[in-house]
Amino acid sequence: MEQTVIGIFDNASEAQTAKEKLLNFGFSESKVDISSQSTTSTESTTSRDRDRDDDTDSIGDFFRSLFGSGHEADRHSEVAKRGGTVVTVHAQSEQEAERATDILDQYGAVDVDDRAMDYHDTDNTNLGYTDDELRDKESYRDRDVDVDADNKINVIEEDLKVGKREVETGGVRVRSRIVTRPVEEHLRLREEHVHVERQTVNRPATEADLANFKEGDVEMTEHAEVPVVSKEARVVEEITLNKDVEEREETVREDVRKTEVDVDETRGEAGRDRDVLDRDRDADALDRDGDADALDTDRDVLDRDRDDNYAENRDIDVDIEDDRDIEIKEDRDRDLDTDRDSDTDPDLNRDRDRI
Repeated sequence: MEQTVIGIFDNASEAQTAKEKLLNFGFSESKVDISSQSTTSTESTTSRDRDRDDDTDSIGDFFRSLFGSGHEADRHSEVAKRGGTVVTVHAQSEQEAERATDILDQYGAVDVDDRAMDYHDTDNTNLGYTDDELRDKESYRDRDVDVDADNKINVIEEDLKVGKREVETGGVRVRSRIVTRPVEEHLRLREEHVHVERQTVNRPATEADLANFKEGDVEMTEHAEVPVVSKEARVVEEITLNKDVEEREETVREDVRKTEVDVDETRGEAGRDRDVLDRDRDADALDRDGDADALDTDRDVLDRDRDDNYAENRDIDVDIEDDRDIEIKEDRDRDLDTDRDSDTDPDLNRDRDRI
């Protein structure tokens, strides 16, 4: 049984994306329609002064053909006429309708009831809601999450499951038919024609002439060649259909949704005082930790200064020892030079000999 699925989108790009996804999931192009309705007026209207000529417009007629003349058709018409883009899917079965609904919801179709309630909040457009329905919807919209009767929040997470199914992507149809074409062949044909010739003669009759001197008939038959046509069927070509199977790798990318829960603690007066005490205690602990870190830093600085002074004093001692070694070496060199000079002085040698 054919069913119609409607999705209303805020902009045309989201609607086009949803249509492409529908086509990717096997829906044919002829079964998916897109129509947009731009807002022609920015003036707010109320339920009392709304234009009652909607019964004649195409959008109203379309939704009334689906939902009948009721508030449901009015709500869909109002949401569509305020600038929405409508995607219509003609499903062939209930399963196709459910799949189309899931795809439209996944790719941004608006909730018509929520949007109609927004119009009620902004410009007091009622669209047929009763007071009880308004209270129920307002109470529902005030809830941040869906909490069941046991005060339990259901955390829902979507898993991506990828499978395979065969779809028709095309094919080849070979059709044979009989055609007739004219054919010509040239040939020479022979025909015989009998001619009667008469010659006037004047001679004596012979015995043979006298033997034939009686009544009789002489016949000669004409012959002619005519075309003889025969046809022979021959197989001149064979056509065979075969299929080649190719495999390819494809990456499937989709968006999955999950429920995220934020926990905010609400405290009374005593709880807030306890939070203040805890923050003060934490601040004092941080100050103590900071003082301890400062003392450790000062201690490290003193240790580094002590190490630097020790290294500097050690370098000074090394320099003094090096200077002392240099002086001793210089004195030794001077003494050697003096002894060498005394050995080479002649006066000193004569005095040594005299002695």
